[in-house]
Amino acid sequence: MYRTATLAAALASLFGQAAAQGVYTCTDSKGRRLTADRPIIDCIDREQLKVDPSGLKRVIPPNPTAAERAADEAKARRALEERTRAEELKKRERALVTRYPNRAVHDRERAEALALVDSVTAAAQLRTKDLLNQRRFLDGEVEFYKLDPSRMPAKLKRQIEEVEAHLAAQKRFLVDQEVEKVRVNSRFDEELSRLKPLWAIQGAAAAAGAASAPASAPAGTPPASRPASASAAR
Repeated sequence: MYRTATLAAALASLFGQAAAQGVYTCTDSKGRRLTADRPIIDCIDREQLKVDPSGLKRVIPPNPTAAERAADEAKARRALEERTRAEELKKRERALVTRYPNRAVHDRERAEALALVDSVTAAAQLRTKDLLNQRRFLDGEVEFYKLDPSRMPAKLKRQIEEVEAHLAAQKRFLVDQEVEKVRVNSRFDEELSRLKPLWAIQGAAAAAGAASAPASAPAGTPPASRPASASAAR
């Protein structure tokens, strides 16, 4: 009788724990209807129904396969990358609109950048003009040796080669400055296309803020009359 009572108590305890945790049910791959007080291993690849002690029913989805887990992880990485890119874009836009709060500021900086390129180009053009003058002088020296070029001094030949090398370098530099000018304009054009909608948003926000602000009283409006005090009335 003692053993029977002990077994009955143990069974009651187990049933009590199962009731406290809820009941899981499913149909396995062999068509068997299974019930347990915890997730059923034989149905790990399919949905299980959990009934809580309160009677609330909840569907437990199947465990994902390795391929599904890999796909979910790849999807999560892509989503994280998209969020990171979006946050970085917003950060760059905030920095851009802080640097250029309006069109006038942007136009002024474009003009300054182009003026710098023009000044460098002008200096290179002056250098080129000076080299051309040197080359004309050397050409005059060469005239003396036109009948017999073999008598031309090595120093004169070296000077001509150096001037030619410098002229070629200046020519390449001037071409680079033209490319730089195009690059500067392209950069400012691209910034302007991004700034226009940002300025529009700023303008709309400023207009909305001004509209929601309380209107101030017109100049010259007398203050509201105050009630006379009791002593003044007497």
